[in-house]
Amino acid sequence: MSATPHGTAEPDIGHLQPFPDPPRNPDEATWFRVLARSGVAYCLAWHFDAPETTVINGKMYIAPNPLSEIKELRAPDLLIAFNADPDTCARRNAYVISEQGKPPDFVMEVASPSTGRIDVRDKPADYAALGIPEYWRFDETGESYGARLAGDRLVGDRYKPIAIAKLPNSKLEGYSKVLGLKLRWEKGQLKCFDPTTTKPIMSLAEMQRITEEERQGWLKEQKARLEAEQRAEEAEQRAAAERQARLDAERIAAAHIRELEAKLHRRGH
Repeated sequence: MSATPHGTAEPDIGHLQPFPDPPRNPDEATWFRVLARSGVAYCLAWHFDAPETTVINGKMYIAPNPLSEIKELRAPDLLIAFNADPDTCARRNAYVISEQGKPPDFVMEVASPSTGRIDVRDKPADYAALGIPEYWRFDETGESYGARLAGDRLVGDRYKPIAIAKLPNSKLEGYSKVLGLKLRWEKGQLKCFDPTTTKPIMSLAEMQRITEEERQGWLKEQKARLEAEQRAEEAEQRAAAERQARLDAERIAAAHIRELEAKLHRRGH
């Protein structure tokens, strides 16, 4: 027997094989565009800043236990779990609820023509049965889901809709209680806002700017260090040259003195 991070005793299942990767979706470019290329998932990881206890992943099976049948599992586009063990997920290649001792806190699906109906019709019951507190759906156009932004919160054993506010310029916004963030549909993009500051969390562009500033600062420090080392080396070379010049002058002077002494000695005889 072994204990989970949450103290639940489980049989020794280390010999079991990891779960396979979920099958590729023909509309995967939509998921990639909304969550990966935009940097949303990476920005959320940056925002929560707890990599040792937070799982932020996508296209990963959620399994009730390590012996679950693959055909019965769901693999959301975005999965977030707090107070969880990322290393266990990595080893199992899945979020196994019995191993983690709790379900994920948040899942999101991104609309695509091939999965739109399943995401709206079937997955709410599936995710509710797993005990996932919030299930969100994001649709770039609203054509696949019938709504551009929608969220459900678990009440008892069923989901209840989360209020979505209509903002100026056709923006839509809802509050995720488990994330403590406002999720916004804005011109087909998913954005996350901190309700306490009313400002968006760090964006990929800002991260890139900070990274570039840090890189430039590092390069500046390296340049200054190399220039200081070069100045020190040049000073040492000048000092060595001066020491050598003094030694040469002393040798010449000593030679002259010896020569004069020799002449005086010969004259004395």
